[in-house]
Amino acid sequence: MRVVRVVGYHKNLELAEAPEPQITSALDVIVKIGAAGVCRTDIHIIEGQWADKSNVTLPYTIGHENAGWVHAKGEGVTNVEVGDKVILHPLVTTFPGINVDGGYAEYLKTGARSVIKLDPKLEPTDVAALADAGLTAYHAVAKAARKLRPGDFCVMIGAGGLGHIGIQVLKAISGATLIVIDRNPDALKLAKGLGADHTIEGSEDGAFVQKVLDLTGGKGAEAIIDFVAEGGSTKTGVKMIRRAGDYYIVGYGEEIQVPTIDIISTEINFIGNLVGSYNDLTELMVLAAQGKVKLHTSIYKLEDFQKAIDDLSAGKVRGRAILVP
Repeated sequence: MRVVRVVGYHKNLELAEAPEPQITSALDVIVKIGAAGVCRTDIHIIEGQWADKSNVTLPYTIGHENAGWVHAKGEGVTNVEVGDKVILHPLVTTFPGINVDGGYAEYLKTGARSVIKLDPKLEPTDVAALADAGLTAYHAVAKAARKLRPGDFCVMIGAGGLGHIGIQVLKAISGATLIVIDRNPDALKLAKGLGADHTIEGSEDGAFVQKVLDLTGGKGAEAIIDFVAEGGSTKTGVKMIRRAGDYYIVGYGEEIQVPTIDIISTEINFIGNLVGSYNDLTELMVLAAQGKVKLHTSIYKLEDFQKAIDDLSAGKVRGRAILVP
């Protein structure tokens, strides 16, 4: 089968041939990949940022946002049948595409605990990137939604691959007023079309902070969901949160530098978010089947993996890039 592999850090990925995975235990599931999402984490892997955390032996196949069809299964698998359309939860005992071979390939071996059967109206290309980008966005937004009430304000920083999903999730499960900040006018146009109540263009001078304060009556937002967390977003983000508010961090790339006296005196909370649970993904698939969450995608053939990576790096992808074998 064809696979796309990391052959060395700070080097381009390479297309290669590899043996198809085989069933070796009762709970194994082999999935014929229908679509694999291209995530910014994949770029970070290529750059070597995950090398010390994953301790993976190169070369290996990346791709942790995967959906397709059950190709084969072990005798102990009862939750899916061969031919079923499925999405794969990315985090099981191992993490396909992070520390074991992932879905930039024609077939992927996983386990029964990882597969979720799709509603018949959904296709792998519709949902593949929801396996991580969508799941992570849902996980963070669902946390915030449990505390937000109608009349509260939620600010989302970033309306890209994760943010455009987070917008839809919040509008589906919460009555809070949503303010979206992004530096890209096209991303803001998309955000408005997806239901954002207010959109504000970000800037180096931080002028958008006052705009948020004006919208919130000078108090700040009850929740900030930061899908960027780099380029100074957290430094300005904390200026937009109200007393006892919650700052949900999803993106990564910078350090949070806030005087502890400011945290104590305002009783604000910083909350980290990584992927999400099996139940989170199941609930997200319900929203997808209901048409309340839709991915905006750019489709690339598997052999065009480098163009997909390059386009994502250059900020040319609106929504998510998807590889199709």
